[in-house]
Amino acid sequence: MNKKHMKIAAIAFTVWYIISRPEGAASLVNSALGGLGTAAESFSQFVGAIPS
Repeated sequence: MNKKHMKIAAIAFTVWYIISRPEGAASLVNSALGGLGTAAESFSQFVGAIPS
């Protein structure tokens, strides 16, 4: 499979997952965004702790 087919398959799977399990999809997005927020906060603390 080339990249175009993989991209179409990934989009199709995402649409199918959202339609078949909307609560699960919402939970997955919420967890991912929460993880990104935690990572950003940790990085901010790290940069703040570096002496200038």
